[in-house]
Amino acid sequence: MSVIYRTMMADELPIALEWAAREGWNPGHDDAAPFFAADPDGFFVAVENDTPVAAISVVNHDPSFAFLGLYIVEPAWRGKGIGFTLWDYAMQHAGPRTVGLDGVRDQEQNYQVSGFVSAGQTARFEGQVTGQECNNVRCVRPTDLPGLIAMDTAANGYNKSAFLKAWLTDTTTRKTLVLDRDGKMMGFVTLRACRTSTKIGPLIATTDNDAEILLRAAAAATGDGPVTIDVPDSQQGLTSLCLAEGMTCGFSTARMYRGPAPKAQPMVASVATLELG
Repeated sequence: MSVIYRTMMADELPIALEWAAREGWNPGHDDAAPFFAADPDGFFVAVENDTPVAAISVVNHDPSFAFLGLYIVEPAWRGKGIGFTLWDYAMQHAGPRTVGLDGVRDQEQNYQVSGFVSAGQTARFEGQVTGQECNNVRCVRPTDLPGLIAMDTAANGYNKSAFLKAWLTDTTTRKTLVLDRDGKMMGFVTLRACRTSTKIGPLIATTDNDAEILLRAAAAATGDGPVTIDVPDSQQGLTSLCLAEGMTCGFSTARMYRGPAPKAQPMVASVATLELG
């Protein structure tokens, strides 16, 4: 067995996303381009005879923070130490940065061995939401991006501008809506078509009422189809809204950090994507 560990090429990222789909993570149809734009050097692969057998991402969002995701080993190659070696190889990319992750709960102890500390849970809610259009909600404009990125930074405690510049730019499968009151942006929400259902994230607002307006506007934009949203357990208002709508929790992940946890401001916020934070 001759396995090589190296930085992933752009055309290999869709392979990792297909693995993620197979594992039940339900990525979007158009995730590869904004993921890669976040940090082209932050995706890694183990290959054997030029065939990818494992993948991981450690995306450097800003000088103090990175996020780990897409940690997948092909089933036939598990138990051979390939995943752990690739993990060590990729983690070097983060340098001294704090590294965050949203990991499956049964791997939490393994992440602790690598220096990660639990900081809460993220629940994936799935189901129908009653849609309602709002005159104050409009489509995103290119000139909105600096303000939206600033809101996201405040809500999460770290800056992921390279990712958001791509993520918040509309495509045929992904769109962002902005809550605008008299020229002042009060929040925003991104929705994207995935393998199953439509995922909502991030949803950022200053109040629970505005978060509900954005959630219902996003649901209306999907044609009232099923939606999925990843909600940290600290977001009690948003959690209550999801439960009141009859959404169910499909699964939960452990939010963990190696290094000091980022300091977020008190805002309403859902996760953009479990792979990049």
